[in-house]
Amino acid sequence: MEPEEGTPLWRLQKLPAERGLQLLHKIIDGICGRTYPLYQDYHSVWDSTEWMHVLEDITTFFKAVVGKNLSDEEISQQLNQLNSSHQEAIMKCLKSRKDEIKKTLLEEIVDISSARLQDFDWQIKLALSSDKIASLQMPLLNLYLDVKENGEVKPYSVEMSKEELQKLINSLEAANKNYQPVCCFYLAMERMEATILDNSSPKYVFTWVFASQSW
Repeated sequence: MEPEEGTPLWRLQKLPAERGLQLLHKIIDGICGRTYPLYQDYHSVWDSTEWMHVLEDITTFFKAVVGKNLSDEEISQQLNQLNSSHQEAIMKCLKSRKDEIKKTLLEEIVDISSARLQDFDWQIKLALSSDKIASLQMPLLNLYLDVKENGEVKPYSVEMSKEELQKLINSLEAANKNYQPVCCFYLAMERMEATILDNSSPKYVFTWVFASQSW
């Protein structure tokens, strides 16, 4: 059965099955910053306009299924109108190159922002009193960030309670699962939380932590 026009990757059906795997790997090479396949190698299969659509369709497809972390079953459902040989080639490529595509997508996301974390310090103190409460004994974190943006380092500072720190740690934990350079900052935050939890002493606690990798 010929796939209907508009079906994901329907133009791929014009390519002989034995050439499909090679083309798919070359397109993934292009996605990951290397050279895309050349039209001159496929001019007998597609005209120049079709070729541009083929590159765009396959690139978009790979980025979408990896970015959405679709299961094999969900991917197969999108390909069910292609012949089995092309389906097998696509699934084989995804299995062997998924991590590489994912890394590229993460790098693209990071590059959207020009800001990078250069350095950070933190200080923990106990809030002993306020205008409304005579004695709080509430630990507070002062976090100091040096952020480099457009070649200029800008200082930022923020004060957080234990609850606010936990929210930040949860966010960093989620990010750390997908992007390794967050790890150093995330581990330092865990150390901050441990210090805050041990608030038996009213003395100031100061620890300097150096981020070995920029964000």
